[in-house]
Amino acid sequence: MKLLLLGSGGREHALAWKIAQSPRIEKLYIAPGNAGTAGVGENVTIQSDDFPAIKEFVLAHNIDMVVVGPEDPLVKGIYDYFKTDEELKTIPVIGPSRQGATLEGSKEFAKAFMQRHNIPTARYKSITRDNLQEGLQFLAELEAPYVLKADGLCAGKGVLILPTLEEAQQELKNMLDGMFGDASATVVIEEFLSGIECSVFVLTDGKNYKILPEAKDYKRIGEGDKGLNTGGMGSISPVPFADSAWMAKVEERIIKPTVEGLSQEGIDYKGFIFFGLINVKGEPMVIEYNVRMGDPETESVMLRIQSDLVELLEGVAQGNLNEKELKFDPRTAVCVMLVSGGYPEAYDKGYIISGLDKVKDSIVFHAGTALKDGEIVTNGGRVIAVSSYGKNREEALAKSFENANHIDFDKKYFRGDIGFDL
Repeated sequence: MKLLLLGSGGREHALAWKIAQSPRIEKLYIAPGNAGTAGVGENVTIQSDDFPAIKEFVLAHNIDMVVVGPEDPLVKGIYDYFKTDEELKTIPVIGPSRQGATLEGSKEFAKAFMQRHNIPTARYKSITRDNLQEGLQFLAELEAPYVLKADGLCAGKGVLILPTLEEAQQELKNMLDGMFGDASATVVIEEFLSGIECSVFVLTDGKNYKILPEAKDYKRIGEGDKGLNTGGMGSISPVPFADSAWMAKVEERIIKPTVEGLSQEGIDYKGFIFFGLINVKGEPMVIEYNVRMGDPETESVMLRIQSDLVELLEGVAQGNLNEKELKFDPRTAVCVMLVSGGYPEAYDKGYIISGLDKVKDSIVFHAGTALKDGEIVTNGGRVIAVSSYGKNREEALAKSFENANHIDFDKKYFRGDIGFDL
């Protein structure tokens, strides 16, 4: 099989690493990829949302399947683009339709969907400039802290958690005034839920589903979960509190009604669903949906899938996922993210990365890297994910931290406390 994987981050390198292990793969292309994906497949200089260029490439290279890594092409409708094109419609795209991708593309749509299907989530209100007063009033009815979410895509950064009512009311106005551009023309105000978070991933063919290994990621830049939100500083799988009893509640109250709800509403959905959950006094509740795998969770989760991922993806495409086997590796897998100094705010690119050859007993996934004059250089805020196995969390983390110290680039930073709260 010839497969095209879209995307350029750590998630895509981890997916490519797993896909390349399949005996079913004759050729793996990654568009646009990074310096790491070049080691497991062939990078193609096409952006993941350039649909005409993707079409031309797919037809010229007889591609059998397209797997979509990031959310952007999904929200822009790549699934529909293939489905409605005479030359492309027989080539499966792993990812939801544009309507399905609205679960991530619009916080307001997602909250209303959860309400319709009685899926446990926080109380909320959608606010635009037209009903600002209603928003200010709703904030006054809630208890601190206050959660404001830009309705549209903000690369994981459109959420503010504010300690005082005054700040929340001011930031609501700022968001509606264009703090996040068009993405915050509508703002979802949400009741704050107190608990510990967990990411649960499902692969679905629209009818059947398989629950992948769960993970916990760490969003804040600073140790002890302090400072600004990032795209994620590390992840751990399995998650201790996500035991069989808790996961049974997740499946019954959240996963089943989501998959059935999509089907009932006639929404075409063949791909990954990411459930951002919170454990509130032992009860799972949904914080958000994403319509692709999480990053940096994928860099832990892929290590724990023992089955052939391509066989599972074929099950999604053919609608017989229930006939495929999914086996987990019982070991713990972790990922520690090395980031550029200044991230998630302004940072420089182009620094040479050294020490990759000194890494032992860990798997290095490239996130923001590029090849320049024969050297691997930094090319993003999150640069390298160091993933490791261990018989427990402590052993796996010790390997990742040791190797994180071997890898070097100017202004490198990583959190040395991943897993501190477990």
